Amino acid sequence: MMDKRKVISAYRRGIISVQECAQILGLDSGTIARLVDDPQLAEPPARRLRRPAGG
Repeated sequence: MMDKRKVISAYRRGIISVQECAQILGLDSGTIARLVDDPQLAEPPARRLRRPAGG
């Protein structure tokens, strides 16, 4: 099963439709609307690697 955060992130970026999002997660469109608004399901920001100074 796919990580819910990744599916919701793909929907937010316009990669998949709300219907596709619902189908992947096995939920109805009404439930998806609530999940999309849930800040706990937001994908964590990508970490940036620090480069050594002068390198």
